[in-house]
Amino acid sequence: MARYSDRSLALAYIGLVLTPLFWAGNAVVARGVVDAIPPVSLAFWRWVIALAILLPVGLAGIRREWPVIRDHWPRILVLALFSVASFNTLLYVAATTTTAINIALINSTIPIMVALLAFLLLGERTRPAQGVGIAVALTGVLMVIGQGTLGRLISLSFSPGDLVMVAAVASWGIFSVLLRRLSIPLSSLTFLSIQIALGTVLLTPVYLIDLLLVSGGFTLSASTIPPLLYVAIFPGILAYAFWNHGVWAVGPAKAAIFMYLVPVFASVLAWLFLDERLGWYHLAGGALILAGLFLTTRNPPAPAKASAADPGQ
Repeated sequence: MARYSDRSLALAYIGLVLTPLFWAGNAVVARGVVDAIPPVSLAFWRWVIALAILLPVGLAGIRREWPVIRDHWPRILVLALFSVASFNTLLYVAATTTTAINIALINSTIPIMVALLAFLLLGERTRPAQGVGIAVALTGVLMVIGQGTLGRLISLSFSPGDLVMVAAVASWGIFSVLLRRLSIPLSSLTFLSIQIALGTVLLTPVYLIDLLLVSGGFTLSASTIPPLLYVAIFPGILAYAFWNHGVWAVGPAKAAIFMYLVPVFASVLAWLFLDERLGWYHLAGGALILAGLFLTTRNPPAPAKASAADPGQ
């Protein structure tokens, strides 16, 4: 019997198409609400809403797996710091001074950052093709940040939001590498629920400082409620669920290809809703980033298959 019916497989692929659409929408919404919702408030309330939605279904798993959570809570806390507490907060801060297109292009280098950090922190050997891919993608990122002008890079006259977005990518890269290193035996729903819970706790003092001393918060209205619900439900919950199911159904290699759609969707959405325009440096830098992603993430050639007489079969 096939592992999945054609219908189930089709649903998995639909989910893998919707995932980059939702993540692209996250960047566009962040850029679109910069004058209405402070970035730290957007990050904090996104996770509060997501947690309120998840807890009714995730609480049973937290109770059932509490001994594991208790034994591994310092590791889970560190992972929550770099993922829930830091990544999207930095992304939303970046949106205050850079475009949604730049955010999506820089965000698409996450697999490259993971490969680089795995080499630096874990000593994982990098294949020659990966090394070339990292260099090519880095060139693309520098082209986007410098808007195709070497002088902007030399004079450091580029958008600070681009650098904040690089920091966000580095934060997610650290999370990904640590997740691989700090093996935590929790079910996916329980892990996501406890990650969001702890990440929200870590983000709370930052939110209160920002609320009282910096931004003053925002007013709930017909214009601020929809973006809050969007970032909590679509990129915050559904995208993770669709991604996890897609990886399980079609495998990580095939699923990773769909992430190339993030900058494509972001460019279209930013053009439609934010009137952002693509420059030649976006196209050239994006092409270099995609080429670097291909070189970095493609599977190495499979070794020769052993014969049937091989005792290792």
